[in-house]
Amino acid sequence: MSVSTTWSVVLAGGIGSRFWPLSTPGRPKQLLPLIEQRPLLAATVDRLAPLTSPERTLVLTNASLAAAARELLPGLPDENVIAEPQPAGTAAALSWAAHVIEDRAGSDAVMLSVHADWSIGDESGFRDTLALAGDIATRHAALVTVGIVPSRPDPGFGYIRPGATVEGPARRVAEFVEKPSRERAARMVTEGCLWNSGIFAWRVGDFLAEVRAHTPEIAPALIAAGGDRDEFFRQVKSISVDVGVLERSQRVLVIPGDFGWDDVGTWAALARVRDLDQHGNAVYGRVHAVESRDNVVHAETGDVVLFGVSDLVVVVRDGLTLVTSLERATDLKELIDALPPSVRDQS
Repeated sequence: MSVSTTWSVVLAGGIGSRFWPLSTPGRPKQLLPLIEQRPLLAATVDRLAPLTSPERTLVLTNASLAAAARELLPGLPDENVIAEPQPAGTAAALSWAAHVIEDRAGSDAVMLSVHADWSIGDESGFRDTLALAGDIATRHAALVTVGIVPSRPDPGFGYIRPGATVEGPARRVAEFVEKPSRERAARMVTEGCLWNSGIFAWRVGDFLAEVRAHTPEIAPALIAAGGDRDEFFRQVKSISVDVGVLERSQRVLVIPGDFGWDDVGTWAALARVRDLDQHGNAVYGRVHAVESRDNVVHAETGDVVLFGVSDLVVVVRDGLTLVTSLERATDLKELIDALPPSVRDQS
C-alpha cells in the first residue's frame, strides 16, 4: 500500500449514552479519557499517524462537536474535521468522506475507515492489517472489511461469514448477520465467523461506484449537492454502510483481524481494556479498593472507597455518582429514560 496515496477516515459522531453520566451530548465518549490519559479520539488519530499524515486524515463528527475535535487535534488542518450538520448514518458519512478524498487526491486514493472510540491492544498489528486491507482493495478493486477473530460468542456484535478464498487471507463475504441470539453467536464462532468491526479499506472511486450502483438513499444526493456538504446531508436518507452498500455489493471481501480490538461499548468493557490491580479492579482517579475485586471505578473528582464489594461499576463526576452492577451496566438507556431531566441532562 502506498502511504502517499492512503487516507484515513475517523468516524467520531454519537454521544455514547452507555457511558452516562460521564458521556454527555457536549462531551461524548470519544472525547473522554476512558482507557488512558488521552481521549479516545486523540488516541485513534495518533494510532493512524504511521499510515497517514495529518493532511490525509479526516475526522467526521457532529456539527456541535467540531470545535472540540479541532481543539483536541491541533495537528489536523481545520478543514479535515468535517462537521455533519445532522446525523445521517454511516453510508452518508463515508460517501461524503470518499467524495472529499476523490476531489483532493483522485479516485485511486485508498481510504481506510475506523471509528474513534475503540481500544486496540496491538497497535502495530492493527496497522499491518489495515495496510494489508488497503493492498487487497487495490489489487482486486474491492471493498474490504476487517472481521475480528472473536474472543467470545457475543450477541451484541454483528457477524461476518467468510466464503470462498480470493487471495491469502482474503475471502468473499458469504453473509452478514446482525446481532444473533447468544446460541447462534456461539455456533457462528465455532464455524469460523468473524465480528463485524466496521473497519474498511477501499479505493474511493470503487466505493463511490458501488454507492451509485446500489444505494439510492445516497447516490442522488451526491449528484444534486454539487459539492455542497450541507445540501448533501439535507438530501440523503439515513442508512448504515453495511445495509446500504456492503450487503448489496458483489465486490466485498473480508480479511481476519486479531489485534486486541474492543469496541468499549459499556462501562463493563473497561475491565477488558484497562490495566487491572492485583484484585482485578479497573480504576481511574483516586480510588481505594479494600477487600474488593473485579470492579470498574472512574472517579473524576474526590476519593472513592470500596470495601468488601465486587462486580460493581462506580462513576463519579462533579455533583453526580452512578452505582450499578457490571451486569446491568449494559442497560443504561433504560435507566436514563427513567430519570428526571434534572438528573439525566446534567452536562
